[in-house]
Amino acid sequence: MSLRRRALALAGCLLAATVQAEEFSFDAAEFEKKPFEFGGYFELKPDRSWLNPDGAFNKLNFYNRAPRDTLERTTATLKLDGKLTRGDLSLRLRADAEARHDALASDSIRRFDEAYVSWKPDPGFTLDLGKQALKWGKGYAWNPVGFVERPKDPNDVELAREGFTVLAADFIRNFGGDGALRTVAFTPLLLPVSSQVNSDFGKPDHVNAAAKLYFLALDTDIDFTWLGRGSRSPRFGVDFSRNLTSALEVHGEWARIRDFEQRVIGPTGSLTTQRRDATSSLLGLRYLTEKDTTIIAEYYRNGTGYTENQARDFYRLVDNGLSQFQTSGSDALLQRALAVSQGGQGGYGRPNAMQRTLYLRVSQKEPFDIVYFTPSITLIANLDDGSRSVTPELLYTGITNLDLRLRFMLLTGGANTEFGEKQNSRRVEVMARVYF
Repeated sequence: MSLRRRALALAGCLLAATVQAEEFSFDAAEFEKKPFEFGGYFELKPDRSWLNPDGAFNKLNFYNRAPRDTLERTTATLKLDGKLTRGDLSLRLRADAEARHDALASDSIRRFDEAYVSWKPDPGFTLDLGKQALKWGKGYAWNPVGFVERPKDPNDVELAREGFTVLAADFIRNFGGDGALRTVAFTPLLLPVSSQVNSDFGKPDHVNAAAKLYFLALDTDIDFTWLGRGSRSPRFGVDFSRNLTSALEVHGEWARIRDFEQRVIGPTGSLTTQRRDATSSLLGLRYLTEKDTTIIAEYYRNGTGYTENQARDFYRLVDNGLSQFQTSGSDALLQRALAVSQGGQGGYGRPNAMQRTLYLRVSQKEPFDIVYFTPSITLIANLDDGSRSVTPELLYTGITNLDLRLRFMLLTGGANTEFGEKQNSRRVEVMARVYF
């Protein structure tokens, strides 16, 4: 079945299912703590991308292949989540298995996103050992203070992420009464890096120390975070979140990264490493209107990002490399561009690799009294070069244990802009997720 037919079929399911409503029931036994918990979901997601022939990343990834206008992909994902509790001990496992296939390649992933043991002898102390996905920071799309976690995908911020193997503790103290200080929590941790453990965190042969200090004071959540020198350069930060009203929440983050190393490449392929101190920050809000419209807005200043001129030099390098390949058959420049486009958190190809970005998401719960139906639209705009991505989305959850989603992404921008140089110009995806 073609992607268009699959999209139309899902849209039909969305409309047809709105005429049905599940009866709501409440069973207190469902909320009792169980010694063994198990669940998960299976997800099928076909998508079609329309390739951007003028985009630097399309040229870079397809220079030695037959030209294409579109690329269809099908992704099947199985997520398993289990927890076993025996007295003060608990074991948490979260497994991820994925298979992806398109006209160019097929690949698969099989891993544990989380696998750790937790010991909690009393409510004020917890000790965790193993692979754990920590969540530091208050931002919705980005977390500048998330020093010990993998970055979010701003296009799918709810997606569960893989953790790192750590030894972590939580010390919590609650204060009674009506004082200004309600809660204090301290979370120290150790994160080892070797060729076999946490190898993508940074330089190997280090045991990295990090910590978070949390306060609930004056009805404001505040975190102070720190990562010592080791596999990455040292850094520290602070975040906050506060409900100004029952409908309006504001949050922010600030991080200072010392001795940050940034690889910068010129249009001729010359590579230099710059070392400097960098400051990243985020300011955002979440607002719920009386008509159940949720608005999330964030401004992100990425101090580790590239300037417009640095990004432009990279795009020129790709053009120069393509010209070299077409005239001489040598892809040396293109291979240099590929090397710096990757590199995880520091590459030119990472999401939002430049310095100033705006995130805006508006979602409406059950418009026109269509129960279990939530349309939304997300804007991610590069404030340096004016390029943007716009993603409208339809989500229906009215069928028991089934989510249906239809999403369309449109990227706009001229030459030498972040979204104008992406591999795709637009994409449509259909998702069906069955929970068990």
